[in-house]
Amino acid sequence: MLKDLTLGQYIETGSLVHHLDSRLKILATAGLITLLFLVRDLRGYLVLAVFLAGAVFLARLPFRLVLKGIRPLVWFILLTVVLNILMVEEGPLLWSAGPLRVTAGGLERGIFMGVRLVLLILITSLLTLTTSPITLTDGLEHLLAPFKRVGVPAHELAMMMTIALRFIPTLLDETDRIMKAQMARGADFEHGRITERIRNLIPLLVPLFISAFRRADELAMAMEARCYRGGEGRTRLRELKWTRRDYLAAVLVAVFLVVTAYLF
Repeated sequence: MLKDLTLGQYIETGSLVHHLDSRLKILATAGLITLLFLVRDLRGYLVLAVFLAGAVFLARLPFRLVLKGIRPLVWFILLTVVLNILMVEEGPLLWSAGPLRVTAGGLERGIFMGVRLVLLILITSLLTLTTSPITLTDGLEHLLAPFKRVGVPAHELAMMMTIALRFIPTLLDETDRIMKAQMARGADFEHGRITERIRNLIPLLVPLFISAFRRADELAMAMEARCYRGGEGRTRLRELKWTRRDYLAAVLVAVFLVVTAYLF
């Protein structure tokens, strides 16, 4: 299940979406996430889902691969849905058992929050699946550049955020490897009550933290060996430059965001 997490992975397909400017994709992602919290109608989420499906189609990504990223977080999504259903008491009573009450408003809110989380995962996964870590770093740095005047370390922040995204799949692979090694020695992560399974995961933390610190130290040494001293005076192999298709895509996304936010 850990391998199903698509956040942080990059898959090159040579599509139109892959060739769009990374700054545009970052801004579009931020706009779509903002739209998630502005929309108050499930119909708006349906429109947004259709838009995302079109983006996945243009990116030439398998729908199964994109949807696979939801699987590792399905228990968190279900927990959020159940809590909203039970804690929100609005509208007619649909079911009750002792202190547990399910109302029409609570059911609607639970479904609403579940759909919101699913769409949030898909939006963020689509960004990393279609944007390489290098171009993502360049895009973030360009967008943060105006804040340098107030002392914000734009290059360092962009580098840290990109490295964090890049190492998500690596750490997940490391966790899977450690789990298999411990299972071969008799550890059980799949049976028993949920509290027992959570307790059995604790021995994973020490070797996982050691591995993470080791990788961080190796990365730091590699950067120092290549005379990395921050962003000052550095040049780029490929400079970011907007083209006509970027401007056209920006207009289409902006129109979609404004119309959807206004209608729903």
